[in-house]
Amino acid sequence: MNSIRQVVESGSCVGCGACSVATAGAVPLTLTPYKAYVAELEGLTDDVLSDASAVCPFADESPDEDAVAETVLPQTLAHDGRIGRYLGTYAGRILDEIDITSSSSGGLTTWILGQLLERGLVDGVIHVGSGDDQLFEYKVSRSIDELVARRKSQYFPVNFVGALDEIKGDGKRYAFVGIPCAIKAMRHLMNQDAELGEQMTFLVGIVCGHLKSMAYAESFAWQLGIAPDQIGTVDFRVKDPERTSREYGFRAVSRDGRVNEAKTLSLLGGSWGHAVFQLGACDFCDDIFAETADVVLGDAWLARYEVEWQGTNAVVTRNADIDGILRAGRASGAIMLDDLSVDSVAATQGGNFRHRRDGLAIRLHDDLEAGLWTPRKRVQPDANAVSEERRGLIRKRRDLSRISHQLFLKAREVNSLQVYMDGMTPLIGEYQQGTKMTFGTRLRNKAKRESWKIVHRAQARMSRRRGRL
Repeated sequence: MNSIRQVVESGSCVGCGACSVATAGAVPLTLTPYKAYVAELEGLTDDVLSDASAVCPFADESPDEDAVAETVLPQTLAHDGRIGRYLGTYAGRILDEIDITSSSSGGLTTWILGQLLERGLVDGVIHVGSGDDQLFEYKVSRSIDELVARRKSQYFPVNFVGALDEIKGDGKRYAFVGIPCAIKAMRHLMNQDAELGEQMTFLVGIVCGHLKSMAYAESFAWQLGIAPDQIGTVDFRVKDPERTSREYGFRAVSRDGRVNEAKTLSLLGGSWGHAVFQLGACDFCDDIFAETADVVLGDAWLARYEVEWQGTNAVVTRNADIDGILRAGRASGAIMLDDLSVDSVAATQGGNFRHRRDGLAIRLHDDLEAGLWTPRKRVQPDANAVSEERRGLIRKRRDLSRISHQLFLKAREVNSLQVYMDGMTPLIGEYQQGTKMTFGTRLRNKAKRESWKIVHRAQARMSRRRGRL
C-alpha cells in the first residue's frame, strides 16, 4: 500500500497540496467539515498514489528531514539535533518603529525577503496573504509593496497548489515561505521536478508550534461578537506598546465594518499550549526549526526579549547569501542582530520540544499499542519518555484538539457559540490544573538539583581545605 492512503485515513494529512502538484492535479484537495484541507484519494491508480506518496511530508516513502538536509544543504554546516544544520544563529529585529508595529515579531522575515527582491536574487515571493476564496491563501508577490501588504503570521490552513500553477515554467526565480512540513514537501517536489527546482531559489522557513484549522480564527471572532459567516478580515498578532511581546491581541473586522479586539490570552483557546483546532498531522511532526530550509525564523521567546513590545525574531541561517544579507544589515544599522548560542535558540521553543519530541514518543507508543498506523519518524516510541504526570498531560492535550473540532462543528450546525464554550471551558480548566501541577514538580526538582549543587560545591571546598591542612 502506498502510505499516503494511511496518512489520509489516520487523519495525518496536513493539506499542503504537494501530492496534487506532483500528479498534475490528479489528487484533488477537499475542505473537510472541520475546516481544513485534505487529499482526496478515492479511485486513484497505484501509479498516481506512488507519485503522491513520494512527495507527501508524512508518507513513509518520502525521505525524512535528515536525509533531505544531507542532499540540499552544505555539508560544511554545523549540526545540532534540536535545530538541524546551521551557519549562523541570531536574535534580531528591524529598527523602523512604524514597520515593526505591523509585523508579527521582529519583522526580519519580510526584511530578508525584501532584500532578496531588491538585490535581484529572486523575481517573486510565494507566501501566505489575504485570500479570495478563504481568509488566507498562498499568493505570489512580485514587488516590495505586495510583499509588505501580505506580511504577518497567519494561523490558518493553506495549500500552495494555485500559487505553483501560476508560476511553474515562467522562467523566473522565487523564494518560497512555509512552515516546516511545507518546506519539506517543497524540497520533495523540487527533487522530482527539475524545472521547479530551478525556480525555487530560496526556501524560507517559519518556526511552527502546530497548524490550526480555519475554526481557530472563527472561534476567536465569534467570541468577539462576529459570527463565522460575517468575518471580513482578522489579525492574529496585534501589538501594544503597553504590553510585552507575548501579550499580543487578536482583531476581527466584520463585513459591515465592525472592529473588535481582545488580548489573545483572554480568549478561550488563546493559549497555544491548549492546542485547540490543531491538525492531526501536527501530532506526528518532529521538525521545529524547518530543518530543510535555507533560513528559518521564529519568535525569540527569551526573557531578555519578551519584555520588549516590538517583538524579536530568533533566526537560524543555512545559506551563505542570506547570512551575508543579515550581517550587512547589522553593519549598516538597518537591523538589530545579536549573536545567539545554539542553546539559546533552542530555548526559545522549550514547550514546542516537549510537544514534538517528548510528546511524540508517547503518542507513537500509544497508537502502536492500539494497533494504529503511524508515520515513520526520527523520534522513537517510548512510554517512559516523560513522567507519569507529563504523560497524562500529553494525552489530555491530544483530546483537547480532537474535541475542539467536534464541539465547534456542532456549534456551527446549531448556530450557538455557547455549545463550544460550555464544552471546552471545563476541559481546558482541568488541563490547566494539570499543567500547574507538572510545572510545580519541575520547579521543585530544579530546586533540589540546585540545592544538591550547592551542597556538592561546599563539600568539595571542605575536601580541598582538608587536603591543604
